[in-house]
Amino acid sequence: MIFKVKSLLAISLAVSTLLLAFAATAQTRITRLIVPYAAGGPIDTTARLMAERVKDTLGTVIIENRPGGGGNIGADAIAKAVPDGLTIGIAAVATHAINPWLYSKMPYNAATDFAPITQMLRVPNVLVINADTAARLKINTLADLIKYAKANPAKLNYASGGNGSAGHLAGEMFKAQAGIFAVHIPYNGGNPAQLALLSGQVDFNFDNLATASANIKAGKLKALAVTTAKRSMLLPDVPAVAETLKGFEVDTWWGLVAPAGTPLDVVAKLNAAFVAALNSPEAKTRFAALMAEPVASSPDQFAAFMKSELAKYEKVVKASGAKVD
Repeated sequence: MIFKVKSLLAISLAVSTLLLAFAATAQTRITRLIVPYAAGGPIDTTARLMAERVKDTLGTVIIENRPGGGGNIGADAIAKAVPDGLTIGIAAVATHAINPWLYSKMPYNAATDFAPITQMLRVPNVLVINADTAARLKINTLADLIKYAKANPAKLNYASGGNGSAGHLAGEMFKAQAGIFAVHIPYNGGNPAQLALLSGQVDFNFDNLATASANIKAGKLKALAVTTAKRSMLLPDVPAVAETLKGFEVDTWWGLVAPAGTPLDVVAKLNAAFVAALNSPEAKTRFAALMAEPVASSPDQFAAFMKSELAKYEKVVKASGAKVD
């Protein structure tokens, strides 16, 4: 009898030890959040902010920067990760809406290789014109710009950060919907394009609000319109392009995805944690400083949004003729 009791105690102790080991393992499991861009940019900054905000519910979340290939390298790493919820990553307008049409060969399928979690943020783009050019040509509104361009075909030009960049495609959408022609001048990145605009080498461009805001406030650039569907709360006195050209909408956006096949209950848990973080007052204050607007959504809403963006940019990229390889 004593032997049986000792045996039962030993078995019970072994089971308890095993359960404690499993619990400890679960607590030390680390979630990897892949950012397909270099450290220090707005996408990386917001990813790190979110990682800090969800640690109480998800545990440790580490950021892994995987830049290169216009974001394709990092996005491919997300797509090919084990779908267990321990690897998630950033999906952006470039990786999931533009690149599939810009590159002749893609390492992943943007439409099928990912499980959407939630949209995170959007940063409005803004159509800005060199302030001296605006004064000289008497262009004070978007309607003035369109009127001048129609009366003076090809006399205006606009800059972008390169062929196939968000600024280039926004410019092509604008030209098509406004029925105007302006010469596209691509630069090797957003900063050279902005310097060209500030120096008067080019007339206007579609820039990221976070980048352009300081020069707008300084009076060096004149903001004619934001590219979001409605006016941005970050620049409430500036009309939306859509107020003149119905249906025009171009956002710089990003969100969270997991590899396709990630269990639905795991996706739901991730969604709940990150949506709560996105909606926290502290996060909203930090986002405002980055000129970013939180856009928390359900997985289904984010899936539908990315599908519509993919279809929209297929038309735009094909019409522009832009290719990078």
